[in-house]
Parts: sequence; structure tokens; C-alpha cells
Amino acid sequence: MPTGQKTSPAKDARQRAQEIVHRLAAEYPDAQCALNHRNPLELLVATVLSAQCTDTRVNLVTRDLFRKYRSAADYAGSRPSELERDIRSTGFFRNKAKNIRECCRLLDERHGGEVPARIEDLVQLPGIGRKTANVVLGTAMGQATGVVVDTHVQRLSRRMGLTRQRDPEKIERVLMKLIAQGEWINFGHRMIQHGRRVCAARKPACDQCYLNDICPKIGVRKE
Repeated sequence: MPTGQKTSPAKDARQRAQEIVHRLAAEYPDAQCALNHRNPLELLVATVLSAQCTDTRVNLVTRDLFRKYRSAADYAGSRPSELERDIRSTGFFRNKAKNIRECCRLLDERHGGEVPARIEDLVQLPGIGRKTANVVLGTAMGQATGVVVDTHVQRLSRRMGLTRQRDPEKIERVLMKLIAQGEWINFGHRMIQHGRRVCAARKPACDQCYLNDICPKIGVRKE
């Protein structure tokens, strides 16, 4: 490149994204979904429960829940008040129970009780948006249909200068352009782990971060 010639913002973001992917892979080689599950249905239910709730709490609830409800038909046929009681501690339990029951009713009626392997089918189910669909397809089925954008990925992507977008679906579209498809699944897991361990919302540990030299730290207050 000729001296003094500047790279475009898009190229800068792409180069930074590639380096972030590389460093995250080195730091969190075994990062994976924190929600306990044994099959796609369990992961789908756990992900619905995780909204506005910690993964630790969800795992405590699903330990008994998954022993009691073993199929989509079990959830669909449950009494609303009973399912609400079973998931109460995850918060917003009435709406979550309603979505789980209706979602599983449609799984039973339209898909033979199985979680469909197409994102187009998943996002048609009650309470299932792109984030949940990407979690289930990526983690339980190994399909890289997109990048999971939870609150951690949303925050870190902006802080690292990868996007200025605020809407999760718009952020996802940007990340899908910046990052190779083969990295989409692991990238989401690793960003979430990094957000929990190092890049906290209120007080990120920038001085301990191995991305410190390439992160623009957008929105981070200087001490």
C-alpha cells in the first residue's frame, strides 16, 4: 500500500475481526454453550428460559424439568399452571410457559415432535427468534446458520468497533460479512465467554485483555 494511503473502515473492521477471531480461538479453544442439554428440544427449551435469566439458574431449573418433560408432546399437554410453577424462578414464567407449550404443540403437529433443522421453520415457532434458532442449530445440530447475538456479543461487537448497529439482527448481518462462516458458531461461544470473564459491561478489564492493543474500546470510560 502506498505511503499515506488509508484503508477503508470496512477493511479495517474486517482485518480487526479476523484478528479477534484468531485471538479468541487461542484464549478459549474449548468454549461451548453454557446451557445443559442432551438434545435439540432440551436446548430449545433452555434457551427460551434463559431470556432475562442467568444460565446457572436455568441449569438448576432444567435439571428437574428435563426429567419430568421428555418430549414436545409432554410440554404441549402440560397444565399451564403446573409448567409455570416448574419454571417460575427463571422469571417471566407465564409468558415463557405459554411460548413453550405453544411451540411444542406445533412441533408435535407439524414436525413429528422433532425440532426442525431449518432456520426458516424454527423462527415461525412462538417465542423463537433468530438468536434461539442459531443457538439450537449451531450448538445442537452443528449448522452455521448465523452468529448468535446475545447481550454480550451485542455489547462487545460495538465496543470492539465491528459495528455501530444496535439491533441484534442488524449486528448479526454485519458479523456474518466480517467473519468466515466456519467460525460463526465458535465465535459466538467465545465472545460470550470473553464478555463474562474479561469484557464486563460496567468495568471491562482492559489492562488484562489480550485484545487491548487492537480494540478501540468504544464507549469505555477512561479512569
